[in-house]
Amino acid sequence: MVSSDFSDRPLKTLVLFDVDGTLSPARRVASAEMIELLRELRKKVVIGFVGGSDLVKISEQLAVGGANVVEEFDFAFAENGLTAYRLGKPLESQSFIRHIGEDRYKKLVSFILHYVADLDIPIKRGTFVEFRNGMINVSPIGRNATIQERNEYEAYDKIHGIRATFVNALKEQFPDYGLTYSIGGQISFDVFPHGWDKTYALTRVEHEGFESIHFFGDKTYKGGNDYEIFTDPRTIGHSVSNPEDTMRILKELFFDQ
Repeated sequence: MVSSDFSDRPLKTLVLFDVDGTLSPARRVASAEMIELLRELRKKVVIGFVGGSDLVKISEQLAVGGANVVEEFDFAFAENGLTAYRLGKPLESQSFIRHIGEDRYKKLVSFILHYVADLDIPIKRGTFVEFRNGMINVSPIGRNATIQERNEYEAYDKIHGIRATFVNALKEQFPDYGLTYSIGGQISFDVFPHGWDKTYALTRVEHEGFESIHFFGDKTYKGGNDYEIFTDPRTIGHSVSNPEDTMRILKELFFDQ
């Protein structure tokens, strides 16, 4: 039985979305057309986002027109669901540092910074390690890169495999840390404890009694940060190439009937 909080929705279905490349272009603002479609979709089903970024960054992308993003979605899952909201109210959060311990964390970050310092890549900017509540985000070029620099680095990385090689070095250096490394977006990868991928968000909703859970994401290939939730038996996965693709499939599934 679906919670009475969602009794106004004709379909007892939850639709979850990745953010970057799915609801909006990477690190850019979602279109007004996308937000309007999501508002119409919410009249039919329960909706939520599952992003790897923190809530501040996701809000910058989805809070179009000054809207409060945690009120625009029934479920708001930032940092893969480690920071979570249900109907605008916060749920209990988790901490990466508390999980692995301060000493192990310092060794991990020190290794990452030394590795970045020794990298020979065309440019480097700033913020190579970004600490989030449930993970760390590592960027060889630095998160302060401009959109143009991000695009150029993404193309460079596809040829030279900088991020993939970096991940392999971390796996070799810290085999006993119990960490997962997930390449997502254009310029970075996430590091988090096993099981703290986007399937963590599913543990927040499995008691809600939905008849089905759909997930939309663009990094659904093995090693991508949507792979685990996309292939999870609890979800019906939809792989998209851009926000326009997401809108097309949504219209086919829920509006063209």
